[in-house]
Amino acid sequence: MSKRSGLYPRVRVRGDGEGAVSQAGGVLLVEAARRVGLDAGLSKALAPWRKPRTVHDPGKVLLDLALAVAFGGDCLSDIGVLRAEPAVFGPVASDPTVSRLVEALAAAGPRALEAIRQARSDVRQRVWKLAGNAAPDFGGEVIVDIDGVLVLAHSEKQDAAATWKKTFGHHPLVAFVDHGREGSGEPVAGLLRPGNAGSNTAADHITVTRQALSQLPKKYRRGRRTLIRTDSAGGTHEFLNWLTRRGRWLSYSVGMGITDAVHQAVLLVPDSAWTPAVEPGGDIRHGAWVAEIAGDVLKGWPKGMRLIVRKERPHPGAQLRFTDAEGMRLTCFATNTTGTATAALELRHRQRARAEDRIRAARDTGLRNLPLHHAAQNQVWLEVVQLALDLLAWMPMLTLTGEARRWEPKRLRLRLFSAAARLVTTGRRRWLRLGRHWPWIPVIIAAFERLQALPDPG
Repeated sequence: MSKRSGLYPRVRVRGDGEGAVSQAGGVLLVEAARRVGLDAGLSKALAPWRKPRTVHDPGKVLLDLALAVAFGGDCLSDIGVLRAEPAVFGPVASDPTVSRLVEALAAAGPRALEAIRQARSDVRQRVWKLAGNAAPDFGGEVIVDIDGVLVLAHSEKQDAAATWKKTFGHHPLVAFVDHGREGSGEPVAGLLRPGNAGSNTAADHITVTRQALSQLPKKYRRGRRTLIRTDSAGGTHEFLNWLTRRGRWLSYSVGMGITDAVHQAVLLVPDSAWTPAVEPGGDIRHGAWVAEIAGDVLKGWPKGMRLIVRKERPHPGAQLRFTDAEGMRLTCFATNTTGTATAALELRHRQRARAEDRIRAARDTGLRNLPLHHAAQNQVWLEVVQLALDLLAWMPMLTLTGEARRWEPKRLRLRLFSAAARLVTTGRRRWLRLGRHWPWIPVIIAAFERLQALPDPG
């Protein structure tokens, strides 16, 4: 009797199988794109770039590229993963055709970008309507987080430059709609910038805010139904003045730096004015307090601005800064929201940290590297990344429940999209028969059934 060696079963490999489909779980994204009308919307938007007698629809080419990025691709040629499975993804353009389309859209500049963004905006309105209570509407308010992200470059690319972290690359400014604790988030703006772009550039924050608002359904663009939330990079006079001039439409919660004036004002706040900070659910956060400061420290800032400060005991081993007071770590933010307790406002602002999760997901979905040389082409790539992230947010919003609703792109790929299947044709119908041993098959089947239950966009 021979002794078995090794820790894994020994198998033999042949390349003559038929009917097998890889990335079969990706049919969820394909069906989601069809049911929400993203395929038709992009086809219509990019019709001006379809040449006579061309074989491939530019809208489908761009959507195929976004699907490839959603599956983990990070360059144009990764669309080959879809090309290998025509039974699921249909005819897929060749690499040269994809490159020519990206070049054409880049050459068209703002006109092409606006066409893509308008299609996304129209589809987003339909998705949120279909999602019902699952839509990111918290008490009638949508929260938009704006943050910068460093994207490293490993070769000389247009606008790549030294960054403030002493790396080399680009410094895009992005915006995400917060889906809260029960979900993820979806991108609503992305501005490609050189690596040496400043963090506190008010003009860029205004541009991204405009782009973000144009992505939201119209009812959220007025009546203070949208909250703009940023870190201290947004705490500039110009940006806050711009937000204040739109005060009837927008609320804001913007991080502020601890200046000497703020530091002195904090020292004057009496102990009785400090309120314990709270956690989600209302539990008191021990060792942290919040208070609102007023007076001379607000001179020169927009009318109606409230300045709220948080002080907390630093973690063991943490190094204090010169701006900290009496052994306490200080942070502060500005808001124009009234009628809400300071502790609740501070918790709302602290939840801006979820934007870091959105950025991590974006890095895992095509934003770890900008694969093209010219800035205009990489701006198109940034739009493709946003399309991929839209699909990765919309599909779970419409179909997944419980813990699966919070899965980030990496986990969706590993558990759902990577499922294998056998393609079977019976009569005029084609079936993907997923392997019954895969633990997450019930999740895939339930999600697909919910997609098919949605009304056809026509």
